[in-house]
Amino acid sequence: MENNEKNNGQQLQLNLKPEIAAGEYSNMALITHSHSEFIIDLARHLPGMPQPEVCSRVVMAPEHAKRLLGALQENLYKYERQFGKIELPGMPQRTVAPFGGGHGEA
Repeated sequence: MENNEKNNGQQLQLNLKPEIAAGEYSNMALITHSHSEFIIDLARHLPGMPQPEVCSRVVMAPEHAKRLLGALQENLYKYERQFGKIELPGMPQRTVAPFGGGHGEA
């Protein structure tokens, strides 16, 4: 879909409702999958909370999950080039590079 729109010179217009535009804070993601779907639960775990609370669930086809991975990877690459490396204590150092010539959209 995105390639056809870009090739035709068209831009996708999104309808963003005000209650969605404010966004949800998430500091945790749980990802599971079946043969046909990826399920991404975004959650927040704050001090004083007995357990993390899921604030949003996204279900997508594996192809769209791979597009999302590419868009995130490309945007992290651009972010780190502009603002510097994101350090994650206790995790092995990884190089973030652009993913497959995408356009930063999923």
